[in-house]
Amino acid sequence: MGEFLFQYQRVHPVSWVYVSSLMMIALYFKFSRFWSVRNLDLLLLILLSPGLLLVYFGDAIERGEYALDDVKQAVKSEIDPAVNEANSSADEVGSTADEVETGGFSEDALFPPEDGAPDASDAAAVVGNEHVSQSSRAGSDGPVIKRAVYGGRVGQWGYHWLFCSGGLLLVRLLLDPIMVRRPLLEPNMTVGGLAFLAGSLFIFLMANVINGNPSEDDLRGAKRAVDIIKGEETIVVDDSLKRHGPGYQILNLMPAITTITLVRNNDGLDRTEERQIRYATTAKTMAIISHLAVVIGLVIIGYRHFDNIRMGIGAAALYLMLPYTSQHTGEVDHVMPAALLVWAILCYRRPSLAGIFVGLAIGAVYYPLFLLPLWISFYWQRGLMRFMAGVVVTLVIMVVSLGLTSGSWEVFFSQLQQMFGLWLPHQEGLGGIWRDYLVEGVPEWDPVYRMPVLVAFVVLSTALGIWPAQKNLGTLISCSSAVMLATQFWHGFGGGLYVAWYLPLLLLTIFRPNLEDRVAVAVLGVGWFPRRRAIVESVDQSA
Repeated sequence: MGEFLFQYQRVHPVSWVYVSSLMMIALYFKFSRFWSVRNLDLLLLILLSPGLLLVYFGDAIERGEYALDDVKQAVKSEIDPAVNEANSSADEVGSTADEVETGGFSEDALFPPEDGAPDASDAAAVVGNEHVSQSSRAGSDGPVIKRAVYGGRVGQWGYHWLFCSGGLLLVRLLLDPIMVRRPLLEPNMTVGGLAFLAGSLFIFLMANVINGNPSEDDLRGAKRAVDIIKGEETIVVDDSLKRHGPGYQILNLMPAITTITLVRNNDGLDRTEERQIRYATTAKTMAIISHLAVVIGLVIIGYRHFDNIRMGIGAAALYLMLPYTSQHTGEVDHVMPAALLVWAILCYRRPSLAGIFVGLAIGAVYYPLFLLPLWISFYWQRGLMRFMAGVVVTLVIMVVSLGLTSGSWEVFFSQLQQMFGLWLPHQEGLGGIWRDYLVEGVPEWDPVYRMPVLVAFVVLSTALGIWPAQKNLGTLISCSSAVMLATQFWHGFGGGLYVAWYLPLLLLTIFRPNLEDRVAVAVLGVGWFPRRRAIVESVDQSA
């Protein structure tokens, strides 16, 4: 944006949390109905921001990407008391070390000079692989370990926060089907003002994507994608893929575009390399198109299915306003599944098209597979065969595309395994709240507790196929959002951060009117073709 607006600087993520929260309250808070569900929903949305910030800053500190002076300033108040107490009392050292994880390190030892700072390979060995050797734990790489410990603690508290706030949102979504009274609570702005605000936010966010630069680590996956397409790839599932979890391999290899600046010196993308520019351009284009699809889908759903375009534009503006969107704007694996699910809801009156979009979402990131019991129950009385045909045909096409890009049967079966998650749940090499740090001083959850959470999730997704018995469009939206939100609790590769998977559907749930009359039997025809459906609809209306 600096090329277009003189001296433009990207808004710091913390500043954007404050600004966007105030904007949300001004535009959507119902001051005349203080004790309303709408106000509670806004509070729950704002509660996601602290957790996202903690995770983002924790990762930046671990990788050594955050400016060193800023890290010193941020933790100086925590380090100095520990060092002073260490010099005064040996007994107090133990308790202080346990509390602040300094272990008697001075500020110079914890934050070495720039020429003595650990290189990128050392940081990757600690952070990327999530393991620390015994010699490192003994103190041979003390500064690197201490940076990893501090960043890991910050990030882990962020995941704890997201876990708790996500649990509150899940309860809200599961209670939504029983909320019969839904008073019209429109945004505190005209349609024109909301449209102008949404358009302006979209332009600024996408400008950040265009000007954002992926790192060399992000580009590594894109380079491997080219090798896979050429049939030159031999080792398919490695650490760079495992950190994404199951899904379509080519999508998992797309680079993420950094859209906010946390580092003082960002090496970023080497603009002189033509191939790297192509990788980054592809990712940027897919991210922009996906966000545009989400925004357009929300607006059209408000116009066609809610009979209130103001609600649709209000949901789109709120989506663009949230701090999460500004932080993860350039990550394709976040927003593409969201766009596909939004358009599946938009096309719910065309079961075959809805099935195609759901099938694409399943093939892309695997986790929407658990939406099938809910959607099958919705179309059970009418439209089931058309919906399932769309899902199956889409998945078959995606499997065939894997075969065409595979150089051997071994590679093909590995990609197929990756696409459908055909393995037992991992217990090692996890990320997010289930991350196995193996570093002293970083609180962690034992991955074994992920198993009962996974079982509870499967029970939940199956139960939503049974309850409520009579499903309408409102139930379909809220329960689909609940399932995608529930995946965050057991997702072993950064679960909690993929807010986009459920965010658009959550916003539709917040803004939707009473949709009890939008059931499959009432809104769908009995045939595959539009003419047949039109005849049935005219007969029903005349009756």
